[in-house]
Amino acid sequence: MIKQIEKTVAYLQERGFKAPEVGIILGTGLGQLIAEIEIIEEVSYNHIPYFPTATVEFHKGKLIYGNLEGKKVIVMQGRFHLYEGYTLQDVTYPVRIMEKLGIKTLLVSNASGAVNTDYKKGELMLIDDHINLQGSSPLAFNGVETLGERFTDMSAPYDKDINSAFENIAKEHNITLHKGVYASVVGPQLETRAEYRMLKIIGADAVGMSTVPEIIVANHLKLKTAAVSVLTDECDPDNLKPVDISEIIAMAEKAEPQMITLFKALIKTL
Repeated sequence: MIKQIEKTVAYLQERGFKAPEVGIILGTGLGQLIAEIEIIEEVSYNHIPYFPTATVEFHKGKLIYGNLEGKKVIVMQGRFHLYEGYTLQDVTYPVRIMEKLGIKTLLVSNASGAVNTDYKKGELMLIDDHINLQGSSPLAFNGVETLGERFTDMSAPYDKDINSAFENIAKEHNITLHKGVYASVVGPQLETRAEYRMLKIIGADAVGMSTVPEIIVANHLKLKTAAVSVLTDECDPDNLKPVDISEIIAMAEKAEPQMITLFKALIKTL
């Protein structure tokens, strides 16, 4: 993997990806932030050596480099998932690339379902902790110790200072920002009523199919990390209705401007 990382990094540096400070991963239906960036360079995933290719129709599949609020940023417009058939090492490969390019902070977004019935669709949730239900770890491979400490501490995977800043920004802009626990599952099927009840019992406030692998690797690389979920549907097992994926995407797009406000204001302070 080390040789692959070196080749990928060299390719992107040749394309002008120089010393980014902040990495951003945009989740399902969340792409409007790109319009706020002064783009210097962009490249499709399928042109980047050893990069996976996004196969989900609402994930664009571009790596974008530019200026946002006075900072050099590198943005993943579209991410990778286990349910696309990738390994956890594939899913998290871009995080390792962004770190080698120079980022010190990683900001992650996702669309997720609200397991906590006090939370409503269209609202945001700041991830304070997570539960990994994906069945494995992106660090579970031979040679991982050459890239960072094998037994990575996860007692506080989300940076407390960044989370506090997000909460203050939300108050200043009158944005509802819950704080809770995110559970990451494999997917792509959505949960049954019994599974939603289980998630609630074990302490999850929201559920999705991403984010946790990237956060684990970010901690492995000692990056400052934070993540915000856009709650796109309500997962009440006693009142569960069939889910329309197009409605989830529409809700993510509707709620995204609030997330953009949070991200822009935070990046300005870094």
